[in-house]
Amino acid sequence: MKAIVLKEFGGVENFSIENLPLPALNENEVLVEVKAVSINPVDAKTRAGKAMAGRLKTESPVILGWDISGVVTRTGSEVTTFKVGDEVFGMVNFPGHGKAYAEYVAAPAAHLTLKPGNITHEEAAAATLAALTAWQALHTHSKIKPNDRVLIHAAAGGVGHFAVQLAKHLGAYVIGTASAINKEFVLSLGADEYFDYKAQPFEEVINNIDIVLDTVGGNNIERSFEVVKKGGTVITLPSNTSDGIVEKAKEKGINGFFFLVQSNGEDMQQIASLLESETLKAHVSGIYNFGQIGKAHQQIETGSTKGKIVIKP
Repeated sequence: MKAIVLKEFGGVENFSIENLPLPALNENEVLVEVKAVSINPVDAKTRAGKAMAGRLKTESPVILGWDISGVVTRTGSEVTTFKVGDEVFGMVNFPGHGKAYAEYVAAPAAHLTLKPGNITHEEAAAATLAALTAWQALHTHSKIKPNDRVLIHAAAGGVGHFAVQLAKHLGAYVIGTASAINKEFVLSLGADEYFDYKAQPFEEVINNIDIVLDTVGGNNIERSFEVVKKGGTVITLPSNTSDGIVEKAKEKGINGFFFLVQSNGEDMQQIASLLESETLKAHVSGIYNFGQIGKAHQQIETGSTKGKIVIKP
């Protein structure tokens, strides 16, 4: 099979398309013929030597990626949930070695669910890590209540565009920040308000927020503390903002925590149901082939990707 191997951590020039044997299959895994793979910021950060690089540095070969959609071609001896020919999707072995940038992936059955018939493999692959992050952050950890005021930073991005839709589904009043070019897109997702973060500091205008989902990092997290009501919650995703967040938030009478998504097939079933009912939609703004992996990484590194991008073998 063809796979995109990372020869060493660093720039996109370190990617190499190689022919490798099919992955060995454990009893609780299925072999998936990959039709589409989603690209996330964590992919590029890991390639550069950050994020998951520390977990993968002893692996050989290193194959990045965690988000797949495809067709089951073989099942392990203990797998009863899927059969050959099933179309499945999910986030594989995160945090860990997903090995998704390949024509075939050995995936734990517990990390996958059936792909709804009304969406493409590209849309399914896009609705994995980013959608799971939004679901686990807003539903599992912060437990949105109807009429909560929710502020979502980078609302036009991968996690953000799912988070807006999910927060509205859970009954929240949603404010999304994005650049001016993405105003109509954010509002089309269901946001009640749009805020241009480049026009004015958001903390000067927005207030009385119950939950903030911060996907930006940097000083954005402490600025977010200023808009949250006492007892409210700030969730940050970038790991470089995790230090001291709990203590800093507590000083202000609010809850603050760093959150890392986990592979979970049951959560994927929830997302699949929302995709099937069209309550949730994945916006795919770009599709690349394996030979364009460098361009795909460079695009995600701009920090201005609208929705999601995917690659295909």
